[in-house]
Amino acid sequence: MSSSYITTSDGTQIYFKDWGSKDAQPIVFHHGWPLSSDDWDAQMLFFLDQGYRVIAHDRRGHGRSSQTDTGNEMDTYAADVAELAAHLDLKEAIHVGHSTGGGEVTRYVAKFGQPQGRVAKAVLIGAVPPVMVQSDSNPGGLPLSVFDGFRTAQAANRAQFFLDIPTGPFYGYNRDGAKVSEGVIRNWWRQGMMGGTKSHYDCIKAFSETDFTEDLKAIDLPVLVMHGDDDQIVPIADSAMLSSKLLKNGTLKVYEGLPHGMATTHADVINADLLAFFKA
Repeated sequence: MSSSYITTSDGTQIYFKDWGSKDAQPIVFHHGWPLSSDDWDAQMLFFLDQGYRVIAHDRRGHGRSSQTDTGNEMDTYAADVAELAAHLDLKEAIHVGHSTGGGEVTRYVAKFGQPQGRVAKAVLIGAVPPVMVQSDSNPGGLPLSVFDGFRTAQAANRAQFFLDIPTGPFYGYNRDGAKVSEGVIRNWWRQGMMGGTKSHYDCIKAFSETDFTEDLKAIDLPVLVMHGDDDQIVPIADSAMLSSKLLKNGTLKVYEGLPHGMATTHADVINADLLAFFKA
């Protein structure tokens, strides 16, 4: 097992974990906002035990990577992944992205990974594509005021904002009968507070306003789209339901009653379905 850093072409240090045999098929995990590679603990351990090489990085401005004040947008995020993949010389990799990380996977695969022949399959879990914000071309999206509210709350009191999200909608802990884990809430807060507030602030625009429509159309590889129908962060109707139709080789799997953070709250279910897709 190892963890290390690469330095990108613009001097940013990207932290990554790389566990398992270098001869095994690699799985690359892409985390959501404002978290880190630690959000994939349940998947990293499971798939390492299944014989895969598992890799996860902290997006620039997040976790242990450089707290950048520039480049906090999807083109640069994807370019960072391309540099990491080249550094590790990844071939036939499976890229798995959650939320914002799903946008990163979509842009990376379409722009870098697929043309280079480095990617075999991809998975989008509770992912932001095609585009979250409401517009004339995306009437079912969330109003810009929602994301302005995110920015206002973060600027006013990031520490409290980063408690409110996991305590409430992220894991569905605001639902009647929810089994709340204080540890999961604190771990979300810990990961969020490790990153840079400027990077996190900029990333709100990146995950909400980036249009991935053409990226989705360009991907020929098999893509599994997984989404909970009680996702309160990235509503399913304007994300997974649309993305799966834009993909040439997409498969949609909907999870009744599951929240945005279902890879944590229902890791056993998600891991089993991921494994089946990887082996198919």
